[in-house]
Amino acid sequence: MAPQKSVKAKRPNHRFVIDVSAPANDKILDVPAFEKFLHDRIKVQGRTNNLGDAVVISRAGNTIVVEAKIDFSKRYLKYLTKKFLKKNMLRDWLRVVAKGKDGYELKYFNVSNEAGEDAEDAEDSD
Repeated sequence: MAPQKSVKAKRPNHRFVIDVSAPANDKILDVPAFEKFLHDRIKVQGRTNNLGDAVVISRAGNTIVVEAKIDFSKRYLKYLTKKFLKKNMLRDWLRVVAKGKDGYELKYFNVSNEAGEDAEDAEDSD
């Protein structure tokens, strides 16, 4: 018989990055407050404030890095980010867009002045 290989359970390592540089540079979003919000709201095993070594949240400039040694969903970070934006009444101006496989980016909605230009054109033609 051939020797059997030992099978070790592979522990998942997830690293997600949330880039908040656009609103942070305009001083609309408070990055430390967002980091604290994530610390307070991320649930591990159904409980908040239970991060331990399983989830590590760090800030590097205008980016938030979430590293998890447990199963962790990227979609959960999007949910929490949107919740933070709604709480701070920024949801009408900012959106959460995927930036690759392992991160999100906060972008402004594209507000075009086409509707305003059409109204001005109608007034000019009179």
